[in-house]
Amino acid sequence: MASGIKDKVAIIGMGCSRFGERWDCGTEQLVTEAFVEALKDAGIGKKQIGAAWYGSALDSVNVGNSAIPLSTALRLEGIPVSRVENMCATGTEALRGAVYAVAAGAVDIALAIGAEKLKDTGYGGLPVPSKGTLNNLWIPYGSAPAGFAQLASGYRAKYGISREDLKKAMAHVSWKSHQNGAKNPKAHLRKAVTMETILAAPLIAEPLGIFDCCGVSDGAACAIVTTPEIARALGKRGELVTVKALQLSASAGREMGTDQWDGSYVPNTRMAAAAAYREAGIRNPRKELSALEVHDCFSITELVTMEDLGVSADGQAWRDVLEGVFDGEGEIPCQIDGGLKCFGHPVGASGLRMVYEHYLQLTGRAGSRQLKNPQLGLSHNLGGVPYNGVCAISIVGLESR
Repeated sequence: MASGIKDKVAIIGMGCSRFGERWDCGTEQLVTEAFVEALKDAGIGKKQIGAAWYGSALDSVNVGNSAIPLSTALRLEGIPVSRVENMCATGTEALRGAVYAVAAGAVDIALAIGAEKLKDTGYGGLPVPSKGTLNNLWIPYGSAPAGFAQLASGYRAKYGISREDLKKAMAHVSWKSHQNGAKNPKAHLRKAVTMETILAAPLIAEPLGIFDCCGVSDGAACAIVTTPEIARALGKRGELVTVKALQLSASAGREMGTDQWDGSYVPNTRMAAAAAYREAGIRNPRKELSALEVHDCFSITELVTMEDLGVSADGQAWRDVLEGVFDGEGEIPCQIDGGLKCFGHPVGASGLRMVYEHYLQLTGRAGSRQLKNPQLGLSHNLGGVPYNGVCAISIVGLESR
């Protein structure tokens, strides 16, 4: 039986660009911005990197479908550079490639980087996209808000929750992210918003209002990984941040093709979470996890994900949300950096951006949003729609944990 990758790979450097409407630059400037920070953090030379994985989902309009734009922008001379894409789980997919290469002994040091210049593609998330902006796999999903609004309907129907209670819980999810995002200098949206404003916002897809939806952003994030032994040989002092688990689950069509799914949860997330907890040796995620970064493309997604991850009991996440369990000062802070909702969602970068926040927290460098004594952080990346998609989960933590 496979032993997994727990503690076989250490993160020695991470970087993240400022997210937002970056009309001032192109994709090459975004990846450079993130890479320069990561390289300085790692304390290595560029020529020490043995291989790179580049995650980009929708940016082919700007950079094409190969990894050459990355190797050219960063001058990664002569090393293998691969481009990966797995819808909104693309950032974690890039990290998975780099981590697995190091764990397998294929390279000593690897780079994972994800980037997206979405504002230049014309993709806004709401209209049904054309073949000029998305590949054929994405097109049948149509409007993203419509697909995730169905999750709210399924959840309400299963647990008998009133529309008013669910709307309040969803609004609290968004309110929390805006509160947190206001403290993050790299976030796209940095303005706190009141509950009243959120609840009064125009509807996009019942019951999702404007503030229940994340924005469309430009940005890049990256990680440099190696083995713990090499990290120490490079002079890294103190406790290392290591990868505890990396798991991915893709839909096989059961949700759309059978009557075995009631629409109230995301099966892929539950499968990926169970596998990640086994790999990381986590038995009680609510008690053991220090912080969460989840794929809050819509407020209902974050709410339901709390149950899919096993940190809330089925049918109880809306109560936990309203009770502040996931607030910045709560039992398990979620989206302490603002999440997709406020940090932003450059599709290819989001999974790595989530890990970047955990890395800052674990190394005590999160500034005004620093949590007290974090040990383990979980990132959840969801691609596609609830009835046909992919889920990627990464867990990172201090080596001793």
